[in-house]
Amino acid sequence: MGPLIYLDNNATTPVVPEVLGAMEPWLRGGFGNPSSGYRLGRAAAAAIDTARSQVAALAGCQSEELVFTSCGTESITTAIQSAVASQKRHIVTSAVEHSATLRLCEDLGAMGFEITRLPVDASGHLDLDELNAAIRPETALVSLLWANNETGVLWPLEKIADIVQKTKAILHIDAVQAFGKIPLRLEGLGVHFMSFSGHKLHAPKGVGALYINRRVPFTPFLRGTQENGRRGGTQNVASIVAFGKAAEIAAAHPLEPTLRDRLETSLLASIPGCSVNGDRANRLPNTINLSFEGVESEAALILLDERGVCCSAGSSCATGSGKPSHVLKAMGLTDARAKSSLRLSLSRLTTPEEITRTAEILPAVIEKLRAVSLADSPVAFS
Repeated sequence: MGPLIYLDNNATTPVVPEVLGAMEPWLRGGFGNPSSGYRLGRAAAAAIDTARSQVAALAGCQSEELVFTSCGTESITTAIQSAVASQKRHIVTSAVEHSATLRLCEDLGAMGFEITRLPVDASGHLDLDELNAAIRPETALVSLLWANNETGVLWPLEKIADIVQKTKAILHIDAVQAFGKIPLRLEGLGVHFMSFSGHKLHAPKGVGALYINRRVPFTPFLRGTQENGRRGGTQNVASIVAFGKAAEIAAAHPLEPTLRDRLETSLLASIPGCSVNGDRANRLPNTINLSFEGVESEAALILLDERGVCCSAGSSCATGSGKPSHVLKAMGLTDARAKSSLRLSLSRLTTPEEITRTAEILPAVIEKLRAVSLADSPVAFS
């Protein structure tokens, strides 16, 4: 086996040396509680302020509109729980959201909330007219993805915000996959809440952020005095500093689709029965989702792992479930095609040499799996 080729960056990203270097002092001598009044605590508080400014610069918002959290899921949960604290009992979301949103909406539905789950078309897009029609006077919240974590498909953020702005509903956008990969300017956009996660852009796991528009009412999920009373719990200083540094680096090094397109074009040309899932034009610059006729993705993942290639069959949160992707099923794919799909997600660390090697390894793996299954009836799909 050669060097590891990591192509699962939508699941998580490696912590880059610059980020590790930025956080290390706060794991050693800078251990003070940022709520403390003495020098050690004041230094930690100042480091958090700097990180907040760095993340806000990448988000295009005011630093005071950001609250640091433990992860994207906490940010999503906080936003949704705050939005439904009113007397309104209707939520609009989609059928292809991350499990953090789907599971919470299921729980709220069991508590008496009415949940409207908007469908998507074969390319993974919403019908904006359906979105507009779904919002009612009793709608408390519209909660939607910006970029799908499995297909990378991007929804038109400005158009969605324009639709919701004309109503009295709160708009929450799950930007966990998009943040740091494509440009964002929240100022004046009309979004009320937006969720971020550090480990998707080369910060460590265990830190996230929530944008709270300064004009929107807000109810904390975790009560306490920290984060200006908006999120209780002693701040994770080292990881927050790391998130800030990662945001600064992401702003200076935007992702380009060149290597993604090179790999995708090569695979489509070299593997018969290979097809792209989702809109190829409007998607993240790092994400490929492909189906391989007659192949089980779980078997492909085992062989790829043996050959040093890390990728996934969809969302890492659903790994091992044995069920076809709810995202691909919502797009109208058959169980067979959904279960034959792989997601390859690149980062700014991905090299041309890794792309060349993957373009050699993956066709060989697919060919071997098809040869093994010749004795059985082929899995066909259209």
